[in-house]
Amino acid sequence: MKLAGLMVALAVCASCAEKPAPKVDAERAMQYTREIVAFGTRPLGSPGHKKVEEYLLTQLNKAGAQVEEDAFIAQTPAGPLPVRNILAKFPGTREGVIVVASHYDTNYGFPKDYVGANDGAATSGLLLELANQLRNPKGKARAGYSVWLFFTDGEEAIKQWTNEDSLYGTRHLAAKWLKDGTMKKVKAFLLLDMIGDADLNIERDHNSTDWLEELVGQAAKNLGYQSYFYGRDTAVDDDHKPFVKAGVPSADLIDFDYGYNNVFWHTPQDTLDKLSVKSLRVAGDTVLETIRLLEQR
Repeated sequence: MKLAGLMVALAVCASCAEKPAPKVDAERAMQYTREIVAFGTRPLGSPGHKKVEEYLLTQLNKAGAQVEEDAFIAQTPAGPLPVRNILAKFPGTREGVIVVASHYDTNYGFPKDYVGANDGAATSGLLLELANQLRNPKGKARAGYSVWLFFTDGEEAIKQWTNEDSLYGTRHLAAKWLKDGTMKKVKAFLLLDMIGDADLNIERDHNSTDWLEELVGQAAKNLGYQSYFYGRDTAVDDDHKPFVKAGVPSADLIDFDYGYNNVFWHTPQDTLDKLSVKSLRVAGDTVLETIRLLEQR
């Protein structure tokens, strides 16, 4: 009887070890997206940007995250502008950190009716939903790596995309983490960009780390989402690049074909009606499954 009891206990433990990742509430992620879009355009230094900052901080505090900010003044072609990175930390029991990122700003100098529903709002809304999944109601550390949600600021170029005029927030934080040693703790950097697209096709990015891209693909396959991934190849300059340069395994989950020939990208047509709850579900569930797979390595 004792042996039989031990076998049952082992089977239960094995079952726990194979427990699948939680699933996002994609409807809630879409509601967050709607609320971000309702603030209007949000370039650096604008009233809309300030409102979104406050909104993100409010939601993250509700989710029980340990919230930190990395605020600084960026020197840009339009002069000095305030940049405010926001970090929501969920401590884990294992040594190491997984970072999941999305930018929340829109382009400087664009028309007032440009709201960036897919380009910034959808992924920021999804990160807020990931916060709900990562929270521990009892206030205990999550079993696994710490996960830090990184709401990056100043991703968009102010005048014209160059290495100096883009990625203001991630370049600043990457330099800071290299200096203070934090970068050594980062096991993986997962970037979400433009994945609210109703016609979702997340590309294989050749500026990302191969093995991590493969792991994301495996996560998608595990969930039956493989048809949404890697139908096209690309090489994107995006918020993951400073972390790639720093030697951190990084993957950019991006659908860089928004409308036929990318016709909606960076236009006032980047609106909520082009998005899909299903796309947010595919991306969010895949991120959670990727985190689970990373913790099994």
